[in-house]
Amino acid sequence: MKRKVFQLLVDNTSGVLTRISGLFARRGYNIESITAGTTTDPNYTRITIVASGDDVILDQIEKQLSKLIDVRDIHELEPDDSVYRELALVKVKAGEQERQAIMTIADIFRANIIDVTPESLIIEITGNQSKVEALLKMLDGHEILELARTGIAGLGRGTDKVINITDLK
Repeated sequence: MKRKVFQLLVDNTSGVLTRISGLFARRGYNIESITAGTTTDPNYTRITIVASGDDVILDQIEKQLSKLIDVRDIHELEPDDSVYRELALVKVKAGEQERQAIMTIADIFRANIIDVTPESLIIEITGNQSKVEALLKMLDGHEILELARTGIAGLGRGTDKVINITDLK
């Protein structure tokens, strides 16, 4: 199975995310991650979707998404020509004996300790998915109490595929 990261520029209207996720559900496609947020123009939202499947399925996903009325632009974010980031918050059980070891692991990954209680720490890490996965693997001997991940947000490098939002109006 292959993975593709799609970036969509859509009208910022109510129900747009429901219509997009509904397209995936109706066709039995899986969304590995989806992130959405307004752009510099509040009339438009940028959505990043990570999907997996064979070439036929991934091509079909792109074609079906491009047919949706709210979708103004869609293109693949190629790994070599894009920057991806993910945010994860990891709550780890940490008594006095474990706390220093966990903080050392967080430091290695340039993660931040954003909350400390007598029985736990919350680590904030930002980076590509492999960095987040590597931190989680290093925490394997510790009890992870809760984990929240944002999914991938990404942008293409350079100005080749930049869509001028004012041209969409």
